[in-house]
Amino acid sequence: MLFSQADEFKVIDLGRVGYEQAEQKMIDLVAISVEAGAPDHLLICEFEPLLTVGRAADVAAYQNSGLPVHEVTRGGKATFHGPGQLVVYPILHLEQSARDLHRYLHALEQALIHAVAEFGLTGTRDERNTGCWINSCKVASIGVAVRRWVTYHGIALNVSTDLSWFQRFDPCGLAPELMTSMQAQLGYAPDFADVKKQVIHHLCQVLRNDS
Repeated sequence: MLFSQADEFKVIDLGRVGYEQAEQKMIDLVAISVEAGAPDHLLICEFEPLLTVGRAADVAAYQNSGLPVHEVTRGGKATFHGPGQLVVYPILHLEQSARDLHRYLHALEQALIHAVAEFGLTGTRDERNTGCWINSCKVASIGVAVRRWVTYHGIALNVSTDLSWFQRFDPCGLAPELMTSMQAQLGYAPDFADVKKQVIHHLCQVLRNDS
């Protein structure tokens, strides 16, 4: 299934950035894409510790977590973001034949499975819980939204994330012990830039090719 006809995606790497700044950049890119048909983008971010809470959860339930809490428009529940976590927001206009959010989520999972495989890790799916899993633990969360078939929000991959942050809440409605990182699975922290490169590569491959 062809999700995008872009020859290449425009990658914007914000690096370590405040959540509000990244969110505004994402919203601006979505608005431009909806109104003027802007090129498809991958917006790359890394954040200081915070929680984002999607439409499937009550934001008030997380106010005592000791973390900044942001209510967002994506699907899903509460997700932690912090140092050592790679966040990627694909902002693309889904092709007519690809306007199926379940298939789009499946494609994001597939890109993550391919990316972690580059580091010797076997990623899998859990049919009940969207994301990428390794050894029955969740290494990446996925939550998306669409506006007039332009996608936004996206994926959060724990590369070398401090997993103790997840003890403060129920990540994605799950037990904190189910969360993992590439570092925890490998026994060492992979190079963040290398992980970023592979995730971008495989997202571009999956989203612009029939899958």
